[in-house]
Amino acid sequence: MSIRTERVAKLVQQDVADILANELDHELPALFTVTGVRMTKDLSIAYVYVSALGEKGPALKAAFKHLQEMQPQVRRALAARMRHQLRSMPDVRFFYDESLEQANRMDALLDQIRAEREGREGAQDDSKAADGDDA
Repeated sequence: MSIRTERVAKLVQQDVADILANELDHELPALFTVTGVRMTKDLSIAYVYVSALGEKGPALKAAFKHLQEMQPQVRRALAARMRHQLRSMPDVRFFYDESLEQANRMDALLDQIRAEREGREGAQDDSKAADGDDA
């Protein structure tokens, strides 16, 4: 990405996060966090990555669908904020960011591996102690 597209992406991320948190929060069934924005080279499309706090399963899907339906409202609010920085307003497309859930799953797996290793090491120590008592 060029410096210009990175700067615009950061600006879009800040503004969309503020719009979702302050202007449209009463219309959204979940608390969304903007985790990142990727812009096309020509600045015509903003890919906005979001995650929802506290929502899972069908409730998450419904909340995300509602957010996607609100895309025109988000774009209008973004246009009002960025009208002096860009010639044309990018199309806003929302994508759900699963990286937080993936990190939590990885942490759980690593904790499980750690617990299994400690269990095996404890069993080996017990067997060595039992062997030492027999001698």
